[in-house]
Amino acid sequence: MALALFFAPDLPPLAAIAAAAVGGVTIDPVSSLPEGSKPQLALESGDRLLGLNTLVRYFGRLSSLHGFYGVDPVTASQVDEWLDYSPKFSAGAEFEECCHYVNSYLAMRTFLVGYTTTVADITIWSSLAGGGKRWESMKKSAKFPHLSRWYDAISVDRPILQELASKYVGRRGLGRPVSVEAKPVAAAVAGAPKKGKADVQQTEKAQKVEGSFEISLPGAEMGKVCTRFPPEPSGFLHIGHAKAAFLNEYFARKYGGKLIVRFDDTNPSKEKDEFVTNIMQDLETLEIKPDEVTYTSDYFPALMEMAEKLIKEGKAYVDDTPREVMQKERMDGIESKRRNQNVEENLALWKEMVAGTKRGLSCCLRGKLDMQALNKTLRDPVYYRCNPEEHHRVGSKYKVYPTYDFACPYVDSTEGVTHALRSSEYHDRNEQYYRILADMGVRPVHTWDFSRLNFVYTLLSKRKLQWFVSQGLVEGWDDPRFPTVQGMRRRGLTVEALRRFILSQGASKNLNLMEWDKLWTINKQIIDPVCPRHTAVLKDGKVPLTLRDGPETPFIRIIPRHKKFAGAGKKATVFANTILIDKADAEAIHEGEEVTLMDWGNTIIEKIDREGDKVTGLSGVLHLEGSVKTTKLKLTWLADHPELVDLNLVELDYLIRKEKMEEEDELLNVLNPVTKIEVAAVGDSNMRNLAKGEIIQLERKGYFICDAPYVRPTSPIVLISIPDGRQRPRQ
Repeated sequence: MALALFFAPDLPPLAAIAAAAVGGVTIDPVSSLPEGSKPQLALESGDRLLGLNTLVRYFGRLSSLHGFYGVDPVTASQVDEWLDYSPKFSAGAEFEECCHYVNSYLAMRTFLVGYTTTVADITIWSSLAGGGKRWESMKKSAKFPHLSRWYDAISVDRPILQELASKYVGRRGLGRPVSVEAKPVAAAVAGAPKKGKADVQQTEKAQKVEGSFEISLPGAEMGKVCTRFPPEPSGFLHIGHAKAAFLNEYFARKYGGKLIVRFDDTNPSKEKDEFVTNIMQDLETLEIKPDEVTYTSDYFPALMEMAEKLIKEGKAYVDDTPREVMQKERMDGIESKRRNQNVEENLALWKEMVAGTKRGLSCCLRGKLDMQALNKTLRDPVYYRCNPEEHHRVGSKYKVYPTYDFACPYVDSTEGVTHALRSSEYHDRNEQYYRILADMGVRPVHTWDFSRLNFVYTLLSKRKLQWFVSQGLVEGWDDPRFPTVQGMRRRGLTVEALRRFILSQGASKNLNLMEWDKLWTINKQIIDPVCPRHTAVLKDGKVPLTLRDGPETPFIRIIPRHKKFAGAGKKATVFANTILIDKADAEAIHEGEEVTLMDWGNTIIEKIDREGDKVTGLSGVLHLEGSVKTTKLKLTWLADHPELVDLNLVELDYLIRKEKMEEEDELLNVLNPVTKIEVAAVGDSNMRNLAKGEIIQLERKGYFICDAPYVRPTSPIVLISIPDGRQRPRQ
């Protein structure tokens, strides 16, 4: 039941309406209060809540979204601070001052509080949107880059906000609303309001760049939508599964509905408890929280009853045609010789299948649909196959197992799924899906297609990924060269970047072969403002630079790990009269040249020692008063002392060297011969404290994630290079 939200036409409570929409709280906004009145929410108990921020807080606490009102008392209090600050935006004279303050605050942050969207973000976003043309003008002026970046990111992540702003914020003056009808938020979500030509052009432009999910699911009703994400426990989740999971969660939350995670465990030859555990771990990593977790195997008894029912009704038959012959007959539209055998013969053979006898093992159960259909998925698909292997959940209880095509429609209908979201590769099977539902006589379900993700030089087939694991060509399903969630996390991809990337694809159904660049560029934008900086020098050919007026006794200076983000902490940097620099830097220096030593100052190179073409040493004198702006070379360096740590820098490449794999391609013919390059280096002693999974930037070398932290002097720290969107595969 929708909660009635009453407000005055001249003061639409955009922040409260937006908080309810994003948080999945069903409300009915009614503009019936006298002008100037505070908004009121009528509760089912008969009580009323009064005031904009009171309503925002209520919707924030009522929402099931993780962290929407903070994840602990501290972050909840920080949310409250922003809600208390938000009214300052309504004072015309203070609007720009507020923008300056929030812009500065967001310089190194993605969200106002914590690491996910909260009602604080929704409220401040609404305050800016309420500024109408004033905010639009400031945004175009580029005066507030961090605030604009944050505003756009929230707009893309939560498209409903733009729709609500268009509806409740006028365009002829600050905060002056357009006429408002008594219409539920469900309607605002399901259908976009009319827009002028300029708005349409701007929207089309944005959609070309980012895409949009702001479309309606067919027949969707607020509070009644149920989606399902049905992974097969035959491997780890990859980026394609992540898109499906995000989409199902998105629509379930958008309509205030329910998300089911259902393990499609109908093939005991491939499935393991290990994969179930890791899929649940991956969903937790993706911050996807299902309302219910089920298994297709929970419905095995009911599915067998349904199969027998269809046999008795003449809608299914048992066939012992060899698989190769059956495939050819389906392609040619030739009916099986078993298609018209009587019910008694079919039931007898079905019992042989259920018992797993030698005779039964040669048979399968097929649906009697339409062997002449142009859509070949209707040409009597297989419903059940025999498989004597032990099932990971039910053991050896069954010898027959349903196919996905048979089980999925039945379980979708039985579990109350309203919308079955399927990647476009299943489009031709939609007709089959509906026909099977009709033959079963169960509740209908809507299907909705979305485009699957396809990336260059990347395999997303679990069968082919399993081949790499089985052949020992990778470390496992979490190998950082794999497109699995765990593999990409080991490679340094953040969940936030993955979510933003997938949402940026929108609801398009077009199939595209995508580059990885955009995903890694988004990732860089997220990690760069916050990841600590450290220094490393390559071991191969590292060159000593002696400073004749350098400190006789080494000393330590405490400096920030990130100059613009205090949250990164501090590090101890050793200064000495002998330092180490990279060979490439040493070879680029000329005698008499003034160079900059990063985090120290300038030095003048007086002498370069060589053995042939090889630089073996340099000497110089400090010139700390020199201008950093005038030097050509800015060098990273490390004091030559025993506290340096050994590093193993790992650079990874694609597993295959063909941009797009075709079905007929043999994996052995397209393998990339070199996919992993390891380089030895030494790093500053602070890296002893790196934790596994911590992301850092090595100055002038790029971004890295710690894959193996410091254990002992004889074991180097392993750092995996994180792509930044600019790399291309080595051929």
